[in-house]
Amino acid sequence: MNTSAVIIASDHAGFDLKKYIIAYLNQNGRIVDDLGAHTRDSCDYPLKARDLCRKVLQSNHFGILICGTGQGMAMAANRIPGIRAALCVNEYLARTARAHNNANVLCLGSRVLGTELARSIVQAFLAAEFEGERHQCRIDQIETLYP
Repeated sequence: MNTSAVIIASDHAGFDLKKYIIAYLNQNGRIVDDLGAHTRDSCDYPLKARDLCRKVLQSNHFGILICGTGQGMAMAANRIPGIRAALCVNEYLARTARAHNNANVLCLGSRVLGTELARSIVQAFLAAEFEGERHQCRIDQIETLYP
């Protein structure tokens, strides 16, 4: 994965947390591609997830999806072949999602995480590296069993 840039999207419920995460990423020298939502007006999370996942697959950058719980974004994202989206509520889950599952999309719930915990989860996710080896065969199975 190319870790210099991050693609991010949210629905209306995730709008404020998305803005906070973008500011954090920018402060840390990351290029951020914000796919919206750009207001708190109601919008549909499956469309945001689809657009972000397509761009993740095209660009080989990490993606971050944010909605109220993170569940809807994770469900929608994981319907797209090649996407391994992880809903994370702590740093350990974020690290292992990358290290063991080679997750390429992080999903967060704005209504269940405080901003500092969300920032820390993003930091852990982006800092972790896929360990490969014994984990790769399982990822290969996912890709072939669920095309």
